[in-house]
Amino acid sequence: MDQIVGGKFKLGRKIGSGSFGELYLGVNIHSGEEVAVKLESVKTRHPQLHYESKIYRLLQGGTGIPNLKWFGVEGEYNIMVIDLLGPSLEDLFNYCNRKFSLKTVLMLADQLINRVEYMHARSFLHRDIKPDNFLMGLGRKANQVYAIDFGLAKKYRDLQTHKHIPYRENKNLTGTARYASVNTHLGVEQSRRDDLESLGYVLMYFIRGSLPWQGLRAGNKKQKYDRISEKKVLTTVEVLCKSYPSEFVSYFHYCRSLRFEDKPDYSYLKRLFRDLFIREGYQFDYIFDWTVLKYPQIGASSRGRPTSGNLGFNAEAAAEKHGRISGEQDSRALEAFPRRHPGIGGRYEHTRHRTSEDLPSSKDVQADSEKVRSSRNGSTSRYTGLSGTRLGDSSEGPSSRPFKRYVEIGRIALVNYGKDYGKLVVIVDVIDQNRALVDAPDMVRGQMNFKRLTLTDIKIDIKRVPNKKTLIAALEAGDVKNKWENSSWGRKLIVQKKRASLNDFDRFKIMLAKIKKAGVVRQELAKLKKETA
Repeated sequence: MDQIVGGKFKLGRKIGSGSFGELYLGVNIHSGEEVAVKLESVKTRHPQLHYESKIYRLLQGGTGIPNLKWFGVEGEYNIMVIDLLGPSLEDLFNYCNRKFSLKTVLMLADQLINRVEYMHARSFLHRDIKPDNFLMGLGRKANQVYAIDFGLAKKYRDLQTHKHIPYRENKNLTGTARYASVNTHLGVEQSRRDDLESLGYVLMYFIRGSLPWQGLRAGNKKQKYDRISEKKVLTTVEVLCKSYPSEFVSYFHYCRSLRFEDKPDYSYLKRLFRDLFIREGYQFDYIFDWTVLKYPQIGASSRGRPTSGNLGFNAEAAAEKHGRISGEQDSRALEAFPRRHPGIGGRYEHTRHRTSEDLPSSKDVQADSEKVRSSRNGSTSRYTGLSGTRLGDSSEGPSSRPFKRYVEIGRIALVNYGKDYGKLVVIVDVIDQNRALVDAPDMVRGQMNFKRLTLTDIKIDIKRVPNKKTLIAALEAGDVKNKWENSSWGRKLIVQKKRASLNDFDRFKIMLAKIKKAGVVRQELAKLKKETA
C-alpha cells in the first residue's frame, strides 16, 4: 500500500492495534497537521470501519467528537483518518495510581454526561461506555474529553419520526461486562438509561479505585459474565457508593427508575454533581489529578485561589476559556502518555460482544437529511394490500406468501406507534391508498396512515362508517377481545408488557430460576446418559 492515503495523508509509525486492525500516526502533507489513521483489512470477517465512519459523520460538529478527515478504500484496506487525540481516561487513571480525587471525578462527570446526552440527541446509543473510550484532547483542547469508538453504537430511534426501537429480551451481552447495566446482563434491549447506568459505574470505578465485581474467577466467559451479573445485582447501590457522597446513590436510583423508552433528565444529573462540586468548595479550573502529579506547583496555586461557583454551571464554556491559559501546561503534562485514538483494545473484562442482528447496516445510519422512501403496491380498489404479519410467524412473512389480510372495512388492526400505540382499532373506511379511517370504543374516530397499522386476522361484520353504538355491539358480537387475548400474537404482547413492567430485582429472580432449571435439566440429562451407557 502507498505511504500516502486519501491523496494527502502520509503514514508514519504504528502507534496501536486491536481487533479492528492497526493504527498509525499520520500527517497532512499540505498543512503539517498530525492525524490518526485506522486501517482495517477489507477481508475481515466483520468489517466495522465504514459503519463507524458513518457514525462519526452523523455526530460531526458536536463538542468532544473527533473530526472525521477522510474515509475510503485503498488497496486491501478500509482507511479512516481522524483527529489525533491524547491519552484515554484509563491511561490517566493508571498514571494516577488507579484512583481519582472527588474533584477530578466531578469535573469529568460533567463532560461525560454531556457527551452521552449529545449522542442520544442524535438518535444513537454508545453501548460501550468505559474509560478506554474517552480520551483527552491535545494542545488547547487538552482539558476536553472526547468520546470515541462507535463500533457498537446503535440507532435507538428513527432519525425522522423519532419512533423508538421496540422492547426486546433474550439479547446477548453487547459492550463491556464490567460496566454493563443490570438490564443488559439480564438480556434486555439497551436504551438511553443503560448508557447512563454504565457511566455511573465508570464514575464509581474512578473514585473507588475498583468495582466489587472485578477479579471474579470462572471456568469460561459465560460463567464469568453470570458471576459478574449476580454480584452486580446483589450489590446494592448503597453498598456500592458507601462512604461517598449521596449524590452518587441518587444518580443510580434515577437511572434505574427510568422505563425503556423514557428520555432521561440529563440536566438533573449534571445539576446533582455541580451542586456537590460547589458545596465541596472546589474551583472549576480544569486542574486534574494528572496535572498536579506532573506539575505539583500548579496544584498548590490552585488550592490558593478563591472558589468560583459560576464556573461549575458552564463547564464546557469554562473548558474553552481555561484552555487558552492552561492548555499548554496540560498538553505538556500529557506528553508522559502515548497518544491514543479510537479502537485501541482494553484490558480486564473489556470484552465486546456483537450478535448477528447488531452488525452494522447501512439503513441504520441514514443521514438526517435523507428521507424515508417507501413503495406500496395496490389498485384503486378499497381492498389495499398491507404487509402486516404476526409476531414470531416468520414462516408466513409477506415475502414468502401472498397477502391474506387486507385493508378493508371491519378489519381489526394494531397501532404500531404514536398517540394510540398498542391499541386495537377497527377500519371503518378506506380513504385512499395511504390512509384509513379507524375507530375504537375508547378513542375519537380519525384517519391513520397505513404505516402505523399492522393488520390482524380478526374481522367483524360492519357497514361503512357505523356509529359508535353499532361498532361496540359488533365488537362484542365478534368476541374480538377474547379472540385477541387468546391469539399467539396477543398473548406475546401481553407477556411482553408484563415483563416490561418488572423491576431489576424481579428480572434477576427470573434469571436465577432459569439458571436453576437449566442445572436440573443438565443433571437429569447426565443421569440418562449414564444409565444408557
